Amino acid sequence: MKRQREASEDTAAKLREHMVRTQIAGRDVRSPAVLKAMGHVPRHRFLPNDSLENAYGDHARPIGNGQTCSQPYIVAHMSDWADIGTEDRVLEIGTGSGYQAAIAAEIAHEVFTIELNATLARAAQNRLQKLGYTNIRFFTGDGYQGLAQFAPYDVILITAGAPELPEPLLEQLADNGRLVGPIGEEAQQLMKVRRTGARFETEHGIYVRFVPFVSNGFGSA
Repeated sequence: MKRQREASEDTAAKLREHMVRTQIAGRDVRSPAVLKAMGHVPRHRFLPNDSLENAYGDHARPIGNGQTCSQPYIVAHMSDWADIGTEDRVLEIGTGSGYQAAIAAEIAHEVFTIELNATLARAAQNRLQKLGYTNIRFFTGDGYQGLAQFAPYDVILITAGAPELPEPLLEQLADNGRLVGPIGEEAQQLMKVRRTGARFETEHGIYVRFVPFVSNGFGSA
């Protein structure tokens, strides 16, 4: 049994190396910290009912409850574009499987992650704690309002398709903070917002497809 586990982990490590080389570094991700994190985090542990080959394939994978674990390239691209630094405090909206939180936690000083679905939230917390992450704080609830009690954040990552930018999240950005996430309903586009004092500068990125951001905040007065 031990030999089987060791062989499986060796195979997974080789698949991760191939994933990073062909799917991520072979595209536009240049951050050494992001590439190292993608090569270290065992994505197959976040997809317990999937094969190793599928876990490291160039596609999103279902995790139950109508949710997915994003395509590895998209996770890497968002992390790279957000320019996560070693001293940064990161807020993630939508824990899901916990994979994006793990990548961020490999780089950042501290990660706060919030998930609406309690079942997914508990599973992700258990998974990440078993993997030894001590710099992630877990919350269950509607991510539209963020976590104002711990703001400001250097980076905010939205991991579901929001019809519009949630205003409370913009207010929780630190000076020179960056928010990255998919915005749109039928057609989603990654957006980056950088805060400089009271100013917010927006960049538009690649088109993507995420599951919808479920929240009571959109459209409310």
